[in-house]
Amino acid sequence: MQTDYQAHETAVIDDGCTIGAGTKIWHFSHIMPQAVIGRDCNIGQNVVISPQVRLGNHVKVQNNVSLYTGVTCEDDVFLGPSCVFTNILNPRSAINRRDQYVSTTVKKGASIGANATIVCGVTIGEYALIGAGSVVLKDVPPFALILGNPARQTGWVSEAGHRLVFGDDRIAFCPETREKYRLHNEHVEKIKENIEK
Repeated sequence: MQTDYQAHETAVIDDGCTIGAGTKIWHFSHIMPQAVIGRDCNIGQNVVISPQVRLGNHVKVQNNVSLYTGVTCEDDVFLGPSCVFTNILNPRSAINRRDQYVSTTVKKGASIGANATIVCGVTIGEYALIGAGSVVLKDVPPFALILGNPARQTGWVSEAGHRLVFGDDRIAFCPETREKYRLHNEHVEKIKENIEK
């Protein structure tokens, strides 16, 4: 059978999943039925993607990540090595709670660092950056920099992932791209300026 994606011979791809063109799936990973993976994703080694998980386009999942039913990652999300998602708030071995999965959403461009834990029921905002080893228990605003256990916001980052330093005018520039950001009512927005030619 010819496919538009690449999978290592040790990967297990179940019938009934959807995988976009250009996606690469590496050693010992398992893609389960009804999982949806977008175009040009990179799925590292020993990754499990459970039924009904949805990944957008250009998502990078590093080694040893398990994505359980209820998780949605939008386009351009980065999931660092061994980061963890949950999907039940009060798991018990002797009680079947498969009808009680709690959803988690990772919005466009967000990055989750190595060994971070994302407790189910949260939304991680666009371009947020979750530091390695953090334990996220509540929603994360767009562009927020989150660190620690329990995770707390320690600043703001640009789309390119650099810390933003706001002046008295509440304006900051990304040191890499020079794109402009405004801090307003404790939220960050990227300013799209019209440049006359």
